[in-house]
This record gives sequence, structure tokens and C-alpha cells, in this order.
Amino acid sequence: MEGKRREESSSLEASLLHIIHEHQNKALLIRDQTDKAKKNALKSAQNLSNLLVDTVNGGVEEAFINEKRIEMEIRALLVTIARYKKQTDQWLTTTNALNTVLKEIGDFENWMNIMDFDCKSINAAIRNIHQA
Repeated sequence: MEGKRREESSSLEASLLHIIHEHQNKALLIRDQTDKAKKNALKSAQNLSNLLVDTVNGGVEEAFINEKRIEMEIRALLVTIARYKKQTDQWLTTTNALNTVLKEIGDFENWMNIMDFDCKSINAAIRNIHQA
């Protein structure tokens, strides 16, 4: 009976060892799967983070480029405005000079009319004196 007990005990031990060994193998397998899943989750999170950063940076980069383009257009407009202001000032100066000349011509014409009237008056007086 003792031999049978030893045999059963040895068989029980072997079964327990086998169960422990299977448990350890399953635990290692589960641990490996968990590690792989963890690594995949980290890679996915990293990829997501990179995509989000690229998306945000793309928008920021586009805004920066647009800002630079607008600044260049503003500078060009300021140069154009300065040129138009200078041209307008020149036109204003020329217009004022023309107005002055026209006033002088008007004054000269008025003087000529007065002189013509005076000459006619003197001529009429001389004729009257000469006839009398």
C-alpha cells in the first residue's frame, strides 16, 4: 500500500508540477500579450500625438505664412500710398500755381480793359478838343 501511496503521491506531485508549469506558461504568455498590447498602445498614442502636433503645426505654419504675406502686402500698400500722396501733393501744387496764373491773367485782362477804356476816353477827349 505504501508503494501505491508513493505512486499516487508521485503522480499527484507530477500533476501539480504540470499544472504549475502550465500556469506559469500561461502567465508568461499573458504577460507577453500584455507587453505587446502595451507597446502597441504606446505606439498608437505616439502616432496620435504626432498627428495632432502635425495638424496643429500645419495650421500654425499656414497662419504664419499668411501673416508674412499680409505684412508684405501692407508694406507694398504703404509704398503705393506714399507714392500717391507725393503725386497728389505735386498735382495740388500745380493746381495752385495754375489758379494763381489764371488770377493773374484775369487781373491782366481787367487792367487791359481799364487801359482800353482810358485810351478811348483820352482819344475822345483829344477829338473833342481838336474839333472845338
